[in-house]
Amino acid sequence: MANNTLEALFYETLKDIYYAERKICTALRKMARAANSPDLKAAFEQHEQESQAQYDRLTGVFEAIDKQPRGKTCDAIEGIIAEAQEIITDFKDSPALDAGLLAAAQAVEHYEIARYGTLKSWAHELGLTEAESLLDETLQEEIATDEKLTKLAKAIINATAEGKTA
Repeated sequence: MANNTLEALFYETLKDIYYAERKICTALRKMARAANSPDLKAAFEQHEQESQAQYDRLTGVFEAIDKQPRGKTCDAIEGIIAEAQEIITDFKDSPALDAGLLAAAQAVEHYEIARYGTLKSWAHELGLTEAESLLDETLQEEIATDEKLTKLAKAIINATAEGKTA
């Protein structure tokens, strides 16, 4: 594989999201422990399970391109997770904690949606049909999770942060 090709860029980006998914699983466990709302805890726990399945699915993408699964440090996800940790520290025991955690989770979702959407598009361009299908499956899950988080924010979390609910 040449260094400056779409195929090389696809592989490097795949390693990036592989690393990110592993880090996201760990972060979601911490966020679930920190959350006050049982609904938000459940959403984080569900997404952590989905993220583990997505991590496993990425192994199939690596197999589809005949490469060993491996990650490389993803500075973007490291930054998003660091921000989530700051929220946990700065807003502990605050009614705004859950709103901040949910916002951090959505930052993760939006990052994943961007990455999986790009990878799916590149897989299509490269004729990697199996990889494209696997990436699309994950992309659809990420979009659905983001929509669930938005509904949760609007229904409960934001109002609680403002002190509008008990």
